[in-house]
Amino acid sequence: QVQLVESGGGLVQPGGSLRLSCAASGSIFSINVMGWYRRAPGKERELVAWFSVPGTNYANSVKGRFTISRDNGKNTVYLQMNSLKPEDTAVYYCNHKRATAYDYWGQGTQVTVSS
Repeated sequence: QVQLVESGGGLVQPGGSLRLSCAASGSIFSINVMGWYRRAPGKERELVAWFSVPGTNYANSVKGRFTISRDNGKNTVYLQMNSLKPEDTAVYYCNHKRATAYDYWGQGTQVTVSS
């Protein structure tokens, strides 16, 4: 069974940093094709960082501030979030970079950026 467990969120001040982790198990796809999404209240999910060939890609809203990485041995995907802004406040999820609302989603991890 597919399981995606996000962790690492929390409350941070503007300009602060967090590192999110996504532990994947039972997935029918490789973590090499995964990405990070976020969903703010009242908004649709937004793909903000994902792996590609080659390298990584980022939404313009987070480019230069977020970094996606992975540890294949641990089957874990990370999202390093720096220079956080209040508008980054959202629930963050990991999933296949082409996941849809009809796919399995984990519980996500809450990131709140506030002073």
